[in-house]
Amino acid sequence: MAIDDLTDQIRQEKAAERYPPLFKRLPDRLFTPLASANRFQYWSLLCALHAKRFGPEAPLPPSIGFLMREITADIAEELQYQDWAPEGDDVTPATPLAIRAITVFNRLRDAGWIRVDRVGVREMVTMAPAVAHFMNRLVEFAHTGPEFVSGKIRSIEANLKLLLDENTDGASLQEAARQSRALLEHVRIAGTNVRDLMLEIGRVDATGEFVRRFFDDYVERMFIGDYKELRTREHPLARRQEILRLAAHVQQTPDLRARLIQWYLEKQAGREPTRAEAMFERDIQRVEDLRRIDEYLDRLDDEIRRANKLALAYLDYRLRAARPLDELIGQAIDTVVKHGSKAAAMAPFAPGDCVAGERLASPRVESKRAPPSGLRKQIMSAEQEARARLALMARDRRTMSLPKLAAYVRQQLGEADSIHSLALQVDRIESVRALQVLCAIAAANATSSKLLHANARATSSGFTTVRMEGKEDQSKGISHFPFAIARTTKASKGGSS
Repeated sequence: MAIDDLTDQIRQEKAAERYPPLFKRLPDRLFTPLASANRFQYWSLLCALHAKRFGPEAPLPPSIGFLMREITADIAEELQYQDWAPEGDDVTPATPLAIRAITVFNRLRDAGWIRVDRVGVREMVTMAPAVAHFMNRLVEFAHTGPEFVSGKIRSIEANLKLLLDENTDGASLQEAARQSRALLEHVRIAGTNVRDLMLEIGRVDATGEFVRRFFDDYVERMFIGDYKELRTREHPLARRQEILRLAAHVQQTPDLRARLIQWYLEKQAGREPTRAEAMFERDIQRVEDLRRIDEYLDRLDDEIRRANKLALAYLDYRLRAARPLDELIGQAIDTVVKHGSKAAAMAPFAPGDCVAGERLASPRVESKRAPPSGLRKQIMSAEQEARARLALMARDRRTMSLPKLAAYVRQQLGEADSIHSLALQVDRIESVRALQVLCAIAAANATSSKLLHANARATSSGFTTVRMEGKEDQSKGISHFPFAIARTTKASKGGSS
């Protein structure tokens, strides 16, 4: 498969995710009732119909739908407890209840929330599957509470481990990718939620109400339910490196990769091989994006620390400002009434005017700065650009990543299960760098340190090294003790990929 075709397909998949075709699945006028003056009444009515007729908690509906008079009766029952605004709607409080119910029914039908089908001589009411699924999502979003990262991480890890079973299809990978993306999105927007909450409760005038809102909404109803345990060693989030290792193993194991791409080809991609591979790479990338969760958590910590400082400063100001001024003013009035002109020496205030021009702060004098000079533009010459490109190419060729190392080992092994280090081909700078890393892995495996063993196992994906008996070899330009490279995964029937 050409790399350009795969890149174009991945770009198309990302564009489809960025601009999803919403109105290919939903009616165009679906949101008109929820954008009208009576949007709260329409939402309450839709929730009532969803709970009673069309939702998952409702009784099993008839296969052909409900009678129209049953739905209008349900609407009329809800309308008698609601106050509808006459602006912008045909329904007014003076309209008879039955006519109001039919008018609202027609509005919902025209918008696409309900569907009327003629069965014989009767008109039966149903809700389209896509609309019902969308309504479930809206109700679920309205009831959204704090997320628990531990449950998400356990579920993602369990789905990835299921992929190692030969009987598991790509649905587990797709679910792990979906949960990984949802988890990152929730952690990302949690910081914005904290800022919005502080802006909202900052408008509260009463100090007691501010304290109640701060400790109730901000602490007890945290956006992440297990936020205090995220940094502990026992929290499942500490196993994110294991999740990343599993994702790399799935991507680099030929048999497992081919089996999952075949599932995408049959179930998701419409028999298009390029699209199937692009969808597989997309889901793997979503799981690997979990490495960015530390960046989001650090930013969330900064927002929470800023919110704590703001709340403490606000409480300190309110407590200092809450002085018994009324009592002081009352005492001053009583003193003046009782002692007359002699009350000046007995007043609780300092002598002189309380508010006077000389007591006010001096106005701030703004100093005008000279406008900044324009930035100098430096244009690289052709020689400088060529040297920079050569330096980047040299750096890239000398950089040995885990995928490059695994590809080199697969190429050297071919169909064999093991190979001696003296048989490795060292004819390019990439192979020299690969041999250096393999020598480091072999030296780490030959020690008794568990930490070095763990680091070597994380670096060697799909293979392992075994130290051999013999003298130090210097024929490859790198002095090292001989070792053997053994395959830990089965080779694909079609050769190395």
